[in-house]
Amino acid sequence: MDARAEEPELRALMLAGLDGDASAHVALLKRLSPRLRAYFKNQLQRIGRGPVEAEDLTQETLIAVHTRRHMYARTQLFTPWVQAIARYKLVDYLRRTKISARDMPIDEVQEELSEEEPVGTDSRLDVESILVQLPVKMRLAIELVRLKGLTTTEAAAASGMSQSAIKVSVHRGVKALARLVKREGVGREDR
Repeated sequence: MDARAEEPELRALMLAGLDGDASAHVALLKRLSPRLRAYFKNQLQRIGRGPVEAEDLTQETLIAVHTRRHMYARTQLFTPWVQAIARYKLVDYLRRTKISARDMPIDEVQEELSEEEPVGTDSRLDVESILVQLPVKMRLAIELVRLKGLTTTEAAAASGMSQSAIKVSVHRGVKALARLVKREGVGREDR
């Protein structure tokens, strides 16, 4: 999905929708729909899947954009946020349907399947409750790269930080999170 050229218009529609303009929100979803559909058709065609799966993933992504719109940071770029959701939906589909790495062209295996498993839904609240204890740069880097699934390049563009600062912040932040989880035993009492 290459909607970067339309970033200002898409972002303006998103912001208007967040401010309560329902017609802007509907217009945004309509503008995203053909771009997402083309992205998924292209990705799925490479592994022998058809337009039905592409349509399902398009709808799943549009629903995610709608239901998670409150998570969009108004100061950030919109396109990388949507692309991260689409990529997550694709990777989730590949895992859910047990698509083997052998079914994908070798140059795409690294890109699509090397992403770490995002934090599980039931542990998300636990993670968010301890994320606030991290320094702002670490927290932002982890949210963009690990939770939203952006690449370091996308996260750097979205945050204004350098790519190396993103990498260092994620690395140090994950270590700090591990220490916090171990110290606080977050989420273990309930299980």
